[in-house]
Amino acid sequence: MKTKLDHIADAGRRNWVTTYAPMQARPYLQLARYDRPIGFWLLLIPCWAGMALARLDQGWVWSDLTFALLFLVGALAMRGAGCTYNDILDRDLDAKVARTANRPLANGSLNVRQATGFLAFQLAVGFAVWLALPTLAKQVALAALPLVALYPLMKRIVWWPQAWLGLTFNWGVLVGYVAIHGQFSTPVWLFYAGFAFWTLGYDTIYAHQDREDDAMIGIKSTARLFGPHSKAAIGIIYFISISLLLFAANQQAAELLPSLQKQAQYGVLLASGLFALNLSNQAFSTHFDDSDRCLSAFKSNSRAGFEYVFLLAVAPVFMSWLMQVTGQ
Repeated sequence: MKTKLDHIADAGRRNWVTTYAPMQARPYLQLARYDRPIGFWLLLIPCWAGMALARLDQGWVWSDLTFALLFLVGALAMRGAGCTYNDILDRDLDAKVARTANRPLANGSLNVRQATGFLAFQLAVGFAVWLALPTLAKQVALAALPLVALYPLMKRIVWWPQAWLGLTFNWGVLVGYVAIHGQFSTPVWLFYAGFAFWTLGYDTIYAHQDREDDAMIGIKSTARLFGPHSKAAIGIIYFISISLLLFAANQQAAELLPSLQKQAQYGVLLASGLFALNLSNQAFSTHFDDSDRCLSAFKSNSRAGFEYVFLLAVAPVFMSWLMQVTGQ
């Protein structure tokens, strides 16, 4: 195995992989994007958000910690596996794009046989997590496999690969919800759609980094499709996302006992309002011709998403206490 240590464009020149990881392990960790952890968090956030939606009546409880940790391990394993699978298929294309040319398969640090073995290991970890889920959650998780398998091909076929990623990356909303709630509801499907639009927006921002290279090699993306209209398009996409999330969570709250509805709705408004501010800032302050600004705006979504989930998960508890204190 070669051990090239070329800088990978969107990883940051100093990260824990290149600073602390053993030399022989670095190409594998880079292949799974451990030097760019935001993808793990963006895969995990929908799982935790689905849990929070299911717990709008009381907020998270201690027994939910087991599922939260399972989803954390699952997100680490499956995002790494997805990136490995993607890079196996895209190794020739990656070599032609400046941002991806130094990925381990594209630069020869790893070969396909080594990457396939690493993929199998990560899938085994994901399978162990899957075994620990309730029956319905297992079935829902399995239903995502066609989305995952076909995603790397979408950028060769359609102009909307970011929309396909939205459907794929946010499947955890459904898994997290049914793990807690035990069944589907109309609100969770709307909630899932809201998160899918969120991903469509932030991945369009991300894709602007590769717009010129993608045009030269024939890769399709919403960044190329929207072009100079990206600011308005992303603003509309984020508006749809927030609207769906707010409506879905309010519908979920409306199904609760009357004594619990008000505290849940206050929590939903607080979480949605801050999330809307974060997304609005991205849509209207990002310069889409500046790759560094696009990357920075994209990375801000992990903070925005965690803030949203945290408020959605704890607000019912806080609002219940506040209403007791104020005598409402």
